[in-house]
Amino acid sequence: MALLDNGFKIGTPILIGIGALLLAPVVLPAAAGVMRPLIKATVKTGLLAASKGRELISEAMESLEDITAEAKAELIAERQSPVPSPEPGKAE
Repeated sequence: MALLDNGFKIGTPILIGIGALLLAPVVLPAAAGVMRPLIKATVKTGLLAASKGRELISEAMESLEDITAEAKAELIAERQSPVPSPEPGKAE
């Protein structure tokens, strides 16, 4: 068998391919049984992380809106109140 006599150059990849084809019907269902729960857990973790991220962003936006409202209220109050003029007899 001259095809397999030259070792790793041609024979080994062919034998590995044939072995993979023969073992695929046995290995793939077993791998799928292990991979499905792992993928499901990964997706659940991603969904939880996204939900938590949305919650944090919502809280940050609410805080920023509160700060903005307070700043606007202070500006309005400053505009409406008269600015006290310094008394003529006092030095600052």
